[in-house]
Amino acid sequence: MKYYSTNKKAPKVSLQEAVVKGLAPDNGLYMPETICRLPDDFFYTIINASFQEIATEVAYAFFGEDIEAKTLKDIVYDTLNFDVPLVPVKGESTIYSLELFHGPTLAFKDVGARFMARLLGCFIQDEGQGAVNVLVATSGDTGSAVANGFLGVDGIHVNVLYPKGLVSEIQEKQFTTLGQNITALEIDGTFDDCQRLVKTAFLDEELNRKLKLTSANSINVARFLPQAFYYFYAYAQAARLGKAENLVVCVPSGNFGNITAGLFAKRMGLPVKRFIAANNKNDVFYNYLQTGKYVPRPSEASLANAMDVGNPSNFVRILDLYSHNHQAVTDDIGGCRFSDQDIVTTIQSVYNETGYLLDPHGACGYAGLRESLHDGEIGIFLETAHPAKFLQTVESSINQSIPIPDKLREFIKGEQHSTPLPKTFELFKEFLLNNNKNR
Repeated sequence: MKYYSTNKKAPKVSLQEAVVKGLAPDNGLYMPETICRLPDDFFYTIINASFQEIATEVAYAFFGEDIEAKTLKDIVYDTLNFDVPLVPVKGESTIYSLELFHGPTLAFKDVGARFMARLLGCFIQDEGQGAVNVLVATSGDTGSAVANGFLGVDGIHVNVLYPKGLVSEIQEKQFTTLGQNITALEIDGTFDDCQRLVKTAFLDEELNRKLKLTSANSINVARFLPQAFYYFYAYAQAARLGKAENLVVCVPSGNFGNITAGLFAKRMGLPVKRFIAANNKNDVFYNYLQTGKYVPRPSEASLANAMDVGNPSNFVRILDLYSHNHQAVTDDIGGCRFSDQDIVTTIQSVYNETGYLLDPHGACGYAGLRESLHDGEIGIFLETAHPAKFLQTVESSINQSIPIPDKLREFIKGEQHSTPLPKTFELFKEFLLNNNKNR
């Protein structure tokens, strides 16, 4: 299958080129030329299938033309060695949490990061060329998932750019304590500044002549597409419970890679009635839904820091998917936005009333369903990270301490190492040239 740029000014490329390049040379994001619709009987049979079995079939639909079947199956099974259960929220007959935080870093991005690491590793071996330098901007969970997914992978060096003081302490520990082939860069700016540095690097002629660069943000097709696996497995679990009719999925949204993967799943035939994009105070997409005008602006810090994005990259993929038709977008996607106080109140009230503990991002997802769910609809919200990753916010919201999982405790013990940099591109470029010479 060929992949084209959303800007339509670059040549079409193979999957391997799209993954290795990350960003198209015209600054667009790659999109698959076709989206394969799965047969109707697939949705009857997946009710009894495992997460790995379902994901393998979906992966074949995405990548089966370009990757040998056994290799692709091995990548999927190696990536998905944990579960993502659908959990009813006590006292709620129509709202379920899809818990995406049971992977190595306790965040939903583990699947996409691990899948991409293994796929990119295969492509590098095929090419037999020098090292690939991965650039990834993070507002929290992306950095930890990518760093841990790529840790120790031969021929790949990862540079994680994160905004100084704007990720949680535990998130920061998850990518600054690893060493080996992982370098953490503490940028004196916002997530949008980090993302701008990454995108500018891909367009810099000298950098690309001297280094082989790619991205592990959701701008890379190998990072965002595997997130579609979640939605098919959520449907299968809902179907087992007899709750698969009129499904509405609420997605806490930052850079919009996750909800875009869900929209791809819908195009492939997944019976989701509609999606809700939950925003925090960074509500440029919510405003687009209301007005038809997209006006990016600098991001603002919030309690749901992984959603602190003022110019989400994957917005262009959504526009492309719906042929820039605002009405078509709003037919499939609704929106909502929540303040920090809304987040605290939701965490507190849900815990007190049901015993279910939300993280700040899941709180936006849950609140979005409570606000928008109609009679006869079943709502699933994505609980994107373990609450303990946001310890201060969660504990102060419920006024009590919570246990820290062993996986997180191990990260907390580590010694942090990061390199501070300003948000100016020239100094970032100088760092890359001096420290990533095709190792």
